[in-house]
Amino acid sequence: MKLSEIIDVFVTGDWGNESSSVESPHAVSCVRGADIVPIGNNEFGKIPLRYISDRSFQQRLLQVGDIVVEKSGGSPTQSTGRAVYISQPLLSARRNIVCSNFCVAFRVKHGWNPYFIYLYWRYLYNSGVFFNFEGKTSGIKNLQLDMVLSTIEIEPYSIEEQIRIADCLFSIEKKLQLNRSINHNLEAMAKQLYDYWFVQFDFPDENGKPYKSSGGKMVWNEKLKREIPVLWEAKLVDDIAEVFNGATPSTTDEQNYGGNIVWITPKDLSDQKHKFVYNGERNISQKGYDSCSTHLLPINTILMSSRAPIGLLAIAKTELCTNQGFKNFVSKEESLSTYLYYYLQTHIKKLEQLGTGTTFKEISREEVLNFPILRPNNETLNLWKESVTTINDRQLELQKENENLTKLRDSLLPLLMKGQVSVNYDLASIISQLHDVKKAYFTNHRGRQVTKFVYICAEENSTREKGGGRWEKSRRLLSQNSAVFRHSGGVFAHGRPPKLGSHGRCPPSPSDSGV
Repeated sequence: MKLSEIIDVFVTGDWGNESSSVESPHAVSCVRGADIVPIGNNEFGKIPLRYISDRSFQQRLLQVGDIVVEKSGGSPTQSTGRAVYISQPLLSARRNIVCSNFCVAFRVKHGWNPYFIYLYWRYLYNSGVFFNFEGKTSGIKNLQLDMVLSTIEIEPYSIEEQIRIADCLFSIEKKLQLNRSINHNLEAMAKQLYDYWFVQFDFPDENGKPYKSSGGKMVWNEKLKREIPVLWEAKLVDDIAEVFNGATPSTTDEQNYGGNIVWITPKDLSDQKHKFVYNGERNISQKGYDSCSTHLLPINTILMSSRAPIGLLAIAKTELCTNQGFKNFVSKEESLSTYLYYYLQTHIKKLEQLGTGTTFKEISREEVLNFPILRPNNETLNLWKESVTTINDRQLELQKENENLTKLRDSLLPLLMKGQVSVNYDLASIISQLHDVKKAYFTNHRGRQVTKFVYICAEENSTREKGGGRWEKSRRLLSQNSAVFRHSGGVFAHGRPPKLGSHGRCPPSPSDSGV
């Protein structure tokens, strides 16, 4: 059947006005194309506030289960048609929501699971299908939505199968969101610790008490124009780090690219938006590396974009090089690396002000080298390194886990949609083949192995006893209380492991799945 046959209602967009008025009294959050990726990452803070009329407020408010599609925009490498699912957490966070004029929302008919349809739409988008349904108006690409809906077909999945597929993939999404939330909280802790120690100067003194609040001696520093703790120094970046530029191999020679040398551009940092970086969109070859003046940088190098824009920061977690859009800081002392990252982050506005240029501003290497920096004493730096390393290690682990989960999700999506893998037959084996997911074995009270499964959860698993059986160690990957089981020739994707003595019967699906 055609996609048009499953659509119940269309909801058009309204950009509204910037401020409230008699004609536009209602405040709403207006979802744009630019908000689709952040919302998908559970980031709701940048959705703009707009004001709309009574009529729009009555007719265009979105609800849980609506699917917002970007109909205008895209780029040469990105088609129109990106979509986002209106979830309960989004509505709870922002209440009244509409979409912009460059987007449109639709609701599906009874008998179709909205999250499943969202997944199907995302599968179509990832497959590049929408490039075939684009037109241009004044240089802007437009999705020919009517043609998409009247042309593309969808198999008549049963509602039970839709829910099983949606539940399975939603469990991955929940784990991704959980990891992002944990990482966000860890980063907030690290920033608070930095502020407490190096801005307020209440680092632990020799008695473990907050230094400045406990009467620690402060001295005026003319270079920094502020008081600093005694025995701390004002230095230049040049004193504590080597600073390297990057470069770009000739793009006309294909042999310069596709090698095994990680090469980072500002776009990689803008797209990934992670604290740590270890891969980019494009690698370069040894020939490409030798052909230009870029530098191979060690682990824990601090990368800072120095133009278009100034101020994107990341910590290298593999040897890599960059293009010319960076100033790269290699600390002369190991204890200074993470401190330097947060120092630059805290003073990024001052660094931006040093940028010059007409087309776009750029900060020079000389300006960076002569930038003043506070150098704490060694005891405090070593204690800081010890404190923040635990946070960094956990953040990096979660970042890599999310990368693997995203690959897993994106690998499973087309297989499920094409019917090449079934939730109730061979999903567990497919998962184990696609990614490094460790298998665990369930044994009955007599020690005989009766169930082979992949156990997927939010926490690190330790061996646990239950009812005479044993869950052996496995890596919990997806979401709390989510598992995929192979049992008596069938696979179950549901909330909890089957009870001892069950014979192929699934426990209920999670009530909080949102699908």
